[in-house]
Amino acid sequence: MRVLIVEDDSRLASLLEQGMREEGCQIALASTGPDGLAAAKSGEFQVIVLDVMLPGLDGFRVAKELRRSGNRTPIVMLTAKDSESDTIDGLNLGADDYVTKPFSFDVLMARLRAVVRRGPALNSIVMSVGDLVIDGDRHIVSRAGQALPLTPREFRLLELLVRCSPRVVPRQTILEQIWGFDSEVSENNLEAFVSQLRSKVDAGEPKLIRTVRGVGYCVRLEGNL
Repeated sequence: MRVLIVEDDSRLASLLEQGMREEGCQIALASTGPDGLAAAKSGEFQVIVLDVMLPGLDGFRVAKELRRSGNRTPIVMLTAKDSESDTIDGLNLGADDYVTKPFSFDVLMARLRAVVRRGPALNSIVMSVGDLVIDGDRHIVSRAGQALPLTPREFRLLELLVRCSPRVVPRQTILEQIWGFDSEVSENNLEAFVSQLRSKVDAGEPKLIRTVRGVGYCVRLEGNL
């Protein structure tokens, strides 16, 4: 796995580099926002570990510029900040996951492997199923031309289901990718959350969000397999 670590804490960066090399990763390091941005644009990386508090440019601005320029390399934000607003900011700007300090190295590696398995975001991030349209750049969802007021987490879940459509996304995959490996969200919580999302997306016809009992959820038009 080819990893770019953008971290200004030299001790933490060194520990991450050593641990990841022991896991067989190829590592590049940057300690400032501008250096990290330049490295990300010039290198072929499978994932970027991006600190938020960086000199020159903070991690949010680096992530925003990468996505604006069309770079879809998965990003895992790494920061001491843990407020919900910081998490939402990072995810809305294009981060794929968010890990707060202090953290377990094993958990971080599991998160990195998960986003690498998913691969880079699609170059064309306007996706549709029927009259449902998701504009990833502008973070807008519409149905039959009407904008839907989704929360950031509802947006991420719907985007995941549409990206995988018409395939079924297993419940455990949803829990890991939307809430994280160490989340305490239960399957009952997930069912309630999907019901809330369905009330917004499927207020009219045809219904698109489908439950596959014992497996998970999908977005598909009736008759599409």
